[in-house]
This record gives sequence, structure tokens and C-alpha cells, in this order.
Amino acid sequence: MRENQQNAVQVGVICAIAAYTMWGIAPVYFKQLMVLPAAEILMHRIIWSVLLLVGLIAALKQWPKVFAALRNKKVMKILLVAGVLLGGNWLLFIWAINNDHLLDASLGYYINPLINVFFGRLFLKERLRPMQRVAVLLAIIGVSILIFSFGHVPWIAILLAVSFSVYGLLRKQVAVDSLPGLFIETLLLSPLAIAYWVLFGSQYSNLFTNDVSMNVLIVMAGVVTTAPLLCFTAAARRIMYSTLGFFQYIGPTIMFVLAVYLYDEPLDESRMITFAFVWVALLLFSADSFFAYTKQRKTRVAS
Repeated sequence: MRENQQNAVQVGVICAIAAYTMWGIAPVYFKQLMVLPAAEILMHRIIWSVLLLVGLIAALKQWPKVFAALRNKKVMKILLVAGVLLGGNWLLFIWAINNDHLLDASLGYYINPLINVFFGRLFLKERLRPMQRVAVLLAIIGVSILIFSFGHVPWIAILLAVSFSVYGLLRKQVAVDSLPGLFIETLLLSPLAIAYWVLFGSQYSNLFTNDVSMNVLIVMAGVVTTAPLLCFTAAARRIMYSTLGFFQYIGPTIMFVLAVYLYDEPLDESRMITFAFVWVALLLFSADSFFAYTKQRKTRVAS
């Protein structure tokens, strides 16, 4: 029994690393589609994700969960708002990558866990431990220095972090699994995507006139969206959620390296100071999470 549990944990760790690595290298894929406007890339991401998710839900026999959610008006309202937030987050992320703001996107996903903690305190009345308070305060100081001392408002990072945190907060309010939930969210956005394709699509929207490589890139938008999510879901089922959190910095770290060393985005003094504050905050946050996890584990073993 213990050996099976250890194997499950090992698989979970591999899936977690795979999920966050895929999210981290996703900018390399989106850079290949720079000939398309960000809105058009988003359109393809929605449409091909819906088609791929239909197959996955059928294969995993999750249609009952989808139909149960569709019958619940309250759930559908929340998923509609969540879908709009997710679509906006995707659009801004794609725009940031293709307009040389990958460093800002990296910063946004670095501070996202800290905003999650802050929102948990603000809206869910969750208590913040002392080190968590310090971590949130350091992140606020880092962003404030960038704004007030150097005159740069990292609006891309802030919007990415806040929109994804609000999305997570909304998804926390509905008892719908990630795969059916993502399917419904993208399905609700698909009429807008189809309308954009028909009315505003560029010359590349006609798949019959593209070469094979371009069409493969376009269709891969569905895989780029769903593959990391599947790995994330598989990891979440096999390892503790607190453990899963230790891997969440893989994505923004890869983005940071890509931005600085592959795409030559400028890392000026003001940004470096902000990143330094955020990194220290995340170090404290991770240490606090590790200590809390160790304490909970000892308590469970003792009981």
C-alpha cells in the first residue's frame, strides 16, 4: 500500500513539473504566431481548446459533470464571469509576449501566489500567518518602489496577477472539476471567437490557403492550453495541494530566463529592484508554507 502511495507521489511530482514547465515555455510557441494579432491567437486558442476538450471529456467520461453544471444557473453565471476573466488573462498574456513584455508577464505570475493569499484574507477571511504578512508587504513595497521612484507602473504584471487570482477565487466558489469547468468556460466564449473569425479574421484565418506548418501551429493552440492543465490536474490528485505550490515558480522563472537571455528584453535597475523584493517575498512565503506543511504532517502522524 505504501509503495503504491510512493509511486503515486512520484507520478504527481513529475506531472507538476511537466505542467509548470509547459506553462513556462508557452511563450516560445506564441512567439511563432506573431504574424497574427493577439485577439486572433486567442480566438484559435478558444476554438481548438473546445474541440480538444470535447474529445477528452468523452474519453474520461465526464459528460455527467458537464451536464450537472449546465443545469445549475448559479454555477453557469459564475463560470461565465470566470470565462471572461480567463479569456482576458489569456489575451493580455499573448499580447505581452508578442510585444516584448515577457518580463512583466513573469513578474505577474511571480506575485500571483501572494495576491492569492491577500485575497484569501480579504474575501474568505482566511488568517495570514506572520511570515505571509511580511511576504505580501515585501511584494507591495517592491511594486511601489517601481511606481513611485522610477515612474513605471507594471500594469501588465498587476492585471495578469489580479485577473488570475480573481478567476481562482471564483472557481473556488463552484464545485466543478477543472476539465469540465474549463470546457464550459471556453464553450461560453466560443460564440465570440467564431464571430471574430468570421468578421475580423486575417488572411491566416482561412486554413485552406495556409501552408501545413502554419495550420499545425494554429491547431496546436488547443494542445498548448489543455496539456498543462491535464498534467496539473493529475498532479493535484496525487500530491498535497501545499506540496504542489512549491512547483509554481517554475513557470515564471522559465519566462524570466527566456525574456532576458533569449529575447533580450531590458532588465533595468528599477525592474531588478522589484524582482529582488518579490523573490525575497516568495522565499519567505515558500519557507512558511514548508514549515506549515511539516507541522501538519507531524500532527497527522501523531494522531
